[in-house]
Amino acid sequence: QVQLMESGGGSVQAGGTLRLSCAASGYAGGSYCLAWFRQVPGKEREGLAAIYTDGGRRDYADSAKGRFTISQDNNYRTLYLHVNGLTPEDTAVYYCAAAESRKSCPLYVRWYRYWGQGTQVTVSS
Repeated sequence: QVQLMESGGGSVQAGGTLRLSCAASGYAGGSYCLAWFRQVPGKEREGLAAIYTDGGRRDYADSAKGRFTISQDNNYRTLYLHVNGLTPEDTAVYYCAAAESRKSCPLYVRWYRYWGQGTQVTVSS
């Protein structure tokens, strides 16, 4: 069973940058999708970016292209989300997620079996 834990959230100024981290453990054999989502109270959880462990392919939601970068280190035991040009609209709880996968990594909540508890990001102007 995969265990995930986010860190790096906090209060930041609009226009700044932020790097969120996710520590992952418990991988079994095979490939995985790793992804970042965010959620504002009262709204659906929104997929932002995903990375496939077999080859490192990265995919982004249209709304995330340009300002968001997903990356990994330590053979996918650490997952990062780097955000540039933060705005108050980026205020949300950010989650990392994982799923066993052989092919694609869709940014759909139900695709992902394993979730962290989230880290709060608050952007002020």
